[in-house]
Amino acid sequence: MTNSRTLFTIQSPTNASFSSHFTLKKPSKLLSYKKLTFRVLCSSQPSKPPQDSNLISTLVSIIRIIPDWADKIQEGGMRKKRSLYNHETWVQHRSSLRHIRHLFSSLNSRVILSLIPPVIAFTSFAFVIASYNSAVSMHWLPKFFPVLRASPQPYQLTAPALALLLVFRTEASYSRFEAGKKAWTKVIAGTNDFARQVIGCVDKRDAVLKEALLQYIMAFPVALKCHITYGSDIASDLKNLLEADDLAVVLSSKHRPRCVIGFISQSLQSLNLEGTKLSQLDSKISCFHEGIGVCEQLVGIPIPLSYTRLTSRFLVLWHLTLPIILWDDCHWIVVPATFISAASLFCIEEVGVLIEEPFPMLALDELCHRVRDNIQEAMANEKQIQERLNSKRKRRFSEHSPNGWPTL
Repeated sequence: MTNSRTLFTIQSPTNASFSSHFTLKKPSKLLSYKKLTFRVLCSSQPSKPPQDSNLISTLVSIIRIIPDWADKIQEGGMRKKRSLYNHETWVQHRSSLRHIRHLFSSLNSRVILSLIPPVIAFTSFAFVIASYNSAVSMHWLPKFFPVLRASPQPYQLTAPALALLLVFRTEASYSRFEAGKKAWTKVIAGTNDFARQVIGCVDKRDAVLKEALLQYIMAFPVALKCHITYGSDIASDLKNLLEADDLAVVLSSKHRPRCVIGFISQSLQSLNLEGTKLSQLDSKISCFHEGIGVCEQLVGIPIPLSYTRLTSRFLVLWHLTLPIILWDDCHWIVVPATFISAASLFCIEEVGVLIEEPFPMLALDELCHRVRDNIQEAMANEKQIQERLNSKRKRRFSEHSPNGWPTL
């Protein structure tokens, strides 16, 4: 009796469907093998991404449509160029029709447009609270649902605290705006004075260096403006003030205002000046360094973040509980009351946040253009003024009295 045994061989899978080939071999009397092949298919479906995450991301993107739109308008307004006031602008500014003009231009105000997301959110929340309380009062909900109401005494106690918080927040922001305005006043005045002394102290022997030095002096306010404001194109602003080689050096520098100061310092050392005049001119550079320090401090160090966060949290909690506090006295009027309160208080807080960064609020582009025009006019008038003074001097010495002596 032949002892038969079964041999199993497993071949490695040859396709991507995880199929395996099992061959069953059984020896026969004639030593011939009959192959029985079984193919087992293990089909695996690719795992589908969870739909919950896609749904959440879609909802978040829909919710962020209005806030992103408001932020885009606000940032576009921050990059808008300001203009200096003149007599006609001041007349329009104090006109008796200014209130009507400001009212009809409300939809163009970036402050008001930036308030649309929080005001809509809190007004909608007040509408939900009013709807819920009305449903409970009309017995549309089971009896165990309470009416959301509270005593107004906590609001009467905390209202002065909120008012003081908003006043101090706005006052702190305005102090930063005032500091930025004073810093740029010193920079502009120092630039004009520096250029005046260069025009008066440097003689004709250094005419080429003198012109280059005045170009560097005019370029400093522009470099500082581009250094502290977002979205400035320093290459286009300086292309008419500096030569191509000098502009390439400034653009490759990490700190462009200090690079311009380096050009000024090296130019002063190359001039043929007495030690006293050179020291006098070199002392004017300290005004530029002081302006850089103040501007960088205002840009890099905001109002303490704890103060800003406290104001924001106070306002949010105040308006979340306002419909509950006013329900007994106002009922459905809590919806417009919340709208008016949120629009008013958040507007004050928004103004404080906007002027906290002072430089987008200042007419820096026009100030730089005015400095350049003043210096270029002084350079153009220098030759004419010298010619007039020389002619007066010659005419005075050529006039003589009848006795032969010059007139006094």
